[in-house]
Amino acid sequence: MLDARFAGDKLNPVWLAPLAGITVPAVRRFFKRLGAGLTHTEMVSCAGLVHGSKKTFRMLETLNEDPPVVLQLFAGSEEVLLRGAELALKEDRWAAISINMGCPMPKVLKKGAGAALLKKPEEAERMVKSLSLLGKPVWVKIRKLSDNYADTFSFIERMLNAGAAHVSLHGRTPAQKYEGLADRNVVYEAARMFPGYIGGSGDVFSVDDGLGYLNNGCVSVLLARGAIKDPFMFPNILHRLGYEVDSRYLSNSIDVRIKTFRDFAYDVKAEAGEKVALILIKRLVSGMFRGFNGVSSFRRDVGSAKNWEGFETALRNFSDHVERGRELC
Repeated sequence: MLDARFAGDKLNPVWLAPLAGITVPAVRRFFKRLGAGLTHTEMVSCAGLVHGSKKTFRMLETLNEDPPVVLQLFAGSEEVLLRGAELALKEDRWAAISINMGCPMPKVLKKGAGAALLKKPEEAERMVKSLSLLGKPVWVKIRKLSDNYADTFSFIERMLNAGAAHVSLHGRTPAQKYEGLADRNVVYEAARMFPGYIGGSGDVFSVDDGLGYLNNGCVSVLLARGAIKDPFMFPNILHRLGYEVDSRYLSNSIDVRIKTFRDFAYDVKAEAGEKVALILIKRLVSGMFRGFNGVSSFRRDVGSAKNWEGFETALRNFSDHVERGRELC
């Protein structure tokens, strides 16, 4: 079950999932401000760590972040996973280690990692047992194995018996990738079968989607693509659950959205540079202003910005547009 170190006022069950190319420290800080109970790193290659890749080691940075942050690793073998984890744990900054056993992308599968491990339960068991000896809670992130729920439940049981403290279950099979609908029922049934261990993942695009997992026995819900489409799901789900939430994030105020977006943009730029900041800003702009009228031109201007000056011009023009609208009222 979830380790005792996760108990307390700071932890809530609404978590930011690992997102490749997105969940860098500044993005994690942003979602923590919006209320995320914990965040994950991007999926980090243990082979990259073992081979000394500077790019991979940069993914281990946790700059001015509030804990807890969970480190997600992937590898195709127990040996490489263990060696990579030992390198990552040289600094004690992680609340838990999550082994990715669900990524369906070909470049990961061909390495025997991600969802390929669903077909290698013995290797997956060895991975969990080995990492458990390092002194951190070990989590696994998996997918539904097949339409026969018993296959998924059997795999979960093996991981828990090997020492896993938490299992995040996504309701699509690896073959589905991100197509079709996630099967929520397999997650709900797993949560009832393994109470206290299952986190729900898949198609969380609304407040009710998130509550559905939590109301059906999951100890957590992971927001992934849905977090990008609507970052403010975090405070709204928490509000519905009865948590104390910063009222600014519930107000649906355009001024709050503009300030929040501006602060996020400059935070990312200061940490990761202009190029990365522009990429992430363009990913988040639609979600930040979802549901507001008259923002389509702003989204287009941000999307077409070639440099930081172009972004600042788009933001300034949009702020002026909002002010003119007030003057006409």
